Amino acid sequence: MTKVKVIMALSGGVDSAVSAYLLKKQGYAVHTVFMKNFTGTHDNLAGECNWVRERDDAARVARHLKIPFAVWDFEKQYQRFVIDYFFHEYKRGRTPNPDVRCNQYVKIPLFLIRALKEGADFIATGHYARKSHPTGNHPQGEKNNLWQLLSGTDDKKDQSYFLYTLTQLQLKHLLFPVGEMTKPEVRKLAKRLKLPVAEKPDSQGICFVGEVKIFDFLRTRLPEKPGDLIDTRGRVVGQHRGLWFYTIGQREGLGLSNGPWYVLGRNWRANQLIIGHKNEQRLIMAKSCITSKPHWINKPVKLPAVLLVRHRYRHPAFAAAIKKSGDGLKINFREPQRAITPGQSAVLYKKNKTGLVVLGGAVIDKVEKTKFSW
Repeated sequence: MTKVKVIMALSGGVDSAVSAYLLKKQGYAVHTVFMKNFTGTHDNLAGECNWVRERDDAARVARHLKIPFAVWDFEKQYQRFVIDYFFHEYKRGRTPNPDVRCNQYVKIPLFLIRALKEGADFIATGHYARKSHPTGNHPQGEKNNLWQLLSGTDDKKDQSYFLYTLTQLQLKHLLFPVGEMTKPEVRKLAKRLKLPVAEKPDSQGICFVGEVKIFDFLRTRLPEKPGDLIDTRGRVVGQHRGLWFYTIGQREGLGLSNGPWYVLGRNWRANQLIIGHKNEQRLIMAKSCITSKPHWINKPVKLPAVLLVRHRYRHPAFAAAIKKSGDGLKINFREPQRAITPGQSAVLYKKNKTGLVVLGGAVIDKVEKTKFSW
């Protein structure tokens, strides 16, 4: 009997390594692929991802598990859809989420298209997320075409926020082997299996780019444009290096004593960055925002409705009233939220018995009722 073929996205980290093992244990015909998406800025930035080392770690895992291994090159597409977009958004004064963008345009769709051409039945990733189907959780559940994306079991590692752009076709062919596990359980299993990456630290920073300082990375394309740092009374307290290098609520990189200081707003005409102390962060609280056109994973939710909304990764999901606003959404939170940021995503959820169901989401375009402009 021919086994079901799964191509696992092997990143060189522990989550995808354990995922590959679990798939093999479950009886799938597992093949692994390392995605070569970013090879560097050529500026030797501190913290930049060493893609060769990551590829070699992935290859070592595949050898350890005795699973076929290959490298697929999506660097041109990643440059176009993720990196170019990243700089374009920052130049506009917005704060994009490259992980959302990568999953939307590269890591899931391009990987899936090629995998299906290679004869795969499924692809798999190391995301902490789950999926379910009203007809049951069997892999082929196709009736009604209503796959659901669920939050990961581990609340601290849940990555469903980054996956709200998934389509029904993608969910049908996508597996999340560690979605039911916690991070400590993944680490424990990796050590028991003596996987080569069992002790490897988790990756941080920009998807496939690494733990570079955002300022250093942005400076590779965006010029410095110094201006005044002013406090909430309008007094000049220092100099900034260009408004597009800063995001609302930011604390680091201001270069001032008597802190901590936080970024509260920007005056683009005067080229001024407005900052304040911790007790002034109430000035960046807001209750409502406007988004771009939403993406719905299942059928569009009938609006108006009260849903749970997360406006940035690892932020709690809060109740909000949602209604249409042109092609987008207007989101009115029941409680004021800190630093709702244009360019980030507002992801919409509802509760179920095992966690949260991701309904969809949209990019935040405008924040309403803040003290200072952004």
